[in-house]
Amino acid sequence: MEILGFPIFAVAFVLLVIYLFFAGVKTVPQGYNLTVERFGRYTKTLQPGFHLIVPFFDKIGAKMNMKEQVLDIPSQEVITKDNAMVTANGVVFFQVIDAARATYEVNDLVLAILNLTMTNLRTVMGSMDLDQLLSLRDQINAKLLDVVDDATQPWGIKVTRIEIKDIEPPRDIVEAMAKQMKAERIKRANILEAEGDRASEILRAEGEKQSVILEAEGRHEAAYRDAEGREREAEAEAKATEVVSTAISNGDPQAINYFIAQKYIETLGQFANSRNEKLVFMPLEASGVIGALGGMTEMLKNIGGKSDEKSKHLP
Repeated sequence: MEILGFPIFAVAFVLLVIYLFFAGVKTVPQGYNLTVERFGRYTKTLQPGFHLIVPFFDKIGAKMNMKEQVLDIPSQEVITKDNAMVTANGVVFFQVIDAARATYEVNDLVLAILNLTMTNLRTVMGSMDLDQLLSLRDQINAKLLDVVDDATQPWGIKVTRIEIKDIEPPRDIVEAMAKQMKAERIKRANILEAEGDRASEILRAEGEKQSVILEAEGRHEAAYRDAEGREREAEAEAKATEVVSTAISNGDPQAINYFIAQKYIETLGQFANSRNEKLVFMPLEASGVIGALGGMTEMLKNIGGKSDEKSKHLP
């Protein structure tokens, strides 16, 4: 028999070669690996690119995703070390690094990773107090990563990150924590206010102290100046008295007039400033005052002259 002028055996042979060619050609896309089995036994792994296998003897066992994958951990209840019930969930990032081991070492890879992570999540979080769970998430993530990564190494898996997304304490614990936080903030505010009042009192006391010191220094300086003024006034008066005494001893009548007039005027001033009732007879005109002073001077002269005569008649 012939087909289109060619023997049927030749046509069948050509078709068989074409079929075997396409059956043996395998193209692996980027980011994936293919496992090859011969008579049901793993033989090799095909990397991304063009490959040829033996038809009828070799077949593709599994197509494995080699890119980093994300797996959500569903919410689950966890009892903490201090017997608080919390609800937690998270996310796992993993990558297949050995396609053969990921295919033949574990039956359901995703389910195995999920259950392993959930179990260790309860174990790690159950060994910590509630306050530690809420404040030490980085430590929880690190512990989970170490445990799960070590457990999945025989499967050809590399766990890159494990993150806890939400930790939800019971509603009554949340309310108690809110009250505690409010009380702590009020306490801090009262402490800050008390410290501010204390600092204000200290500054006020320092200001009063400085004011008293300055006032005392001012009084001391004023007393010193006053004493110095009185001392100079006394020195001036003593000097004037000495000059007048010298003049009197020398027989100068003008010095006697000056001295008597000064005392006369001071005495009149004291009478005028006195609050008691007084009656003073004195000349009203300045010439009268000078005349009185002149009379007093003449009287002193006469007294002085008589004293001299008496001294002459004495043997």
